[in-house]
Amino acid sequence: MTAPPTGIAMRIDPLVLRVLAPNPSPYTYTGTQTYLVVGDADAAVIDPGPDDPAHLDAILAALGTRRLEAILCTHTHRDHSPASRPLKAATGAPIIGCAPLSIDDAGPRADAAFDRDYAPDRVLAEGDQVAGTGWTLTALATPGHTSNHLCFALEQSGALFTGDHVMGWSTSVVAPPDGDMGDYLVSLERLMARDDRIYYPAHGDPIERPQRFVRGLLGHRKQREGQILRLLGEGVGAIPAMVDRMYVGLDPRLVGAAQRSVLAHLIDLERRGLVAGAGDEWRAS
Repeated sequence: MTAPPTGIAMRIDPLVLRVLAPNPSPYTYTGTQTYLVVGDADAAVIDPGPDDPAHLDAILAALGTRRLEAILCTHTHRDHSPASRPLKAATGAPIIGCAPLSIDDAGPRADAAFDRDYAPDRVLAEGDQVAGTGWTLTALATPGHTSNHLCFALEQSGALFTGDHVMGWSTSVVAPPDGDMGDYLVSLERLMARDDRIYYPAHGDPIERPQRFVRGLLGHRKQREGQILRLLGEGVGAIPAMVDRMYVGLDPRLVGAAQRSVLAHLIDLERRGLVAGAGDEWRAS
């Protein structure tokens, strides 16, 4: 993907504008993509992004004279929701979407920590809708990356805003204690049963063949499960040693994230009775 310029609203769909935040990193790729669902006179903003004055100005410029009906957040990591507060202050629009969630987590992460100050005016449940002139967004509960993660379906165009549940550049981080691999896999299966035309993720390119893409994600996770079970069968029971074998050539900055991903798989396998853990060592059941 060639990174689009930050701070510039780009029309990517008749009803959708995209504004890239200036927060690229090894974990956010080119940055957080804020989406505006726009009608002639009103709009909604999805994932307003980090609290960055230049990004806020870009969102307001993209809105123009439209009335902002809702500020929607897929989840509460700090690269997604903090700008909801200054955007609300500037427009008066309510903050709507995922439930508040803040978890202390001292482990190595490959994503932003939780936004402790996120305070929604309305929490959306499965199937709840937000609508304006010519557009309707429906909430879809997709826990896994975080327990409060939502996707939003744009009913008029067949687009699904997938936040970090499905990204266009990398697999989603599933980091315990809040990230749950079992929930993540179930949420992917839910998407497989849908007929969305295109995905707009918070990071990376639009996904134009979504069912095929999700099938690949499921296959990748099954492959990781198989690797873990084979390593346990060989007597490799420590997570760092598993990561060394499973992720050859991995960027050292991402080792901690890989270890959390393996832990998430092990917890899921333990629930299914396939492995057992004792301290930092795991074994096949």
